[in-house]
Amino acid sequence: MNRCKWCCDGGINQKYHDEEWGIPLHDDKRHFEYILMEVMQCGLNWTMMLKKRDIFRKCFNNFEVKAVARLGEEEIEQILQIDGMIKSRRKIDAIINNAKCFLTVVEEFGSFDQYIWSFSNYQTLVYKKHHEGQLEASNELSDRLSKDLKKRGFKFLGSITVYSHLQACGIINDHEPECWMYGDIISKGDVKYIE
Repeated sequence: MNRCKWCCDGGINQKYHDEEWGIPLHDDKRHFEYILMEVMQCGLNWTMMLKKRDIFRKCFNNFEVKAVARLGEEEIEQILQIDGMIKSRRKIDAIINNAKCFLTVVEEFGSFDQYIWSFSNYQTLVYKKHHEGQLEASNELSDRLSKDLKKRGFKFLGSITVYSHLQACGIINDHEPECWMYGDIISKGDVKYIE
């Protein structure tokens, strides 16, 4: 079975690829989980985030956004003491801030999912140039979404980080054309091809 080259470790990356990455996501809790991990990843690598996922789950109330939004100084100090946790006060503060912003988006749009998918007109996007080997770390869509998130008060969500989220949640299908997931996702969704 062909897979994207980046994930072929027979382990944690392959499992994430086969079971999550790029599959159209419509669950607010999982959106928040990914955003939390993407904030933690800034300057680090995604494999480390996958390995620390259970630590994040323990630190951040099983990714329950309302509970994270209520975290205060005492809880932050406890989080910083947890073995294996990334010891970045700025990132922890950003996650709590983002939880509050996330809830404001939910209040306005009904769900974060409704908000984020509106940027692609509720379609999975397939960029022709990506499948000709012209890969990107950000694009016009991630620029636009990042700018809107920033306007809404979110932190640590620049265009590159937002692009990663768009890939992860299936708004952009960036599986390699030879990967079994590429065709599987296209066959199950509403897809728009972009030149």
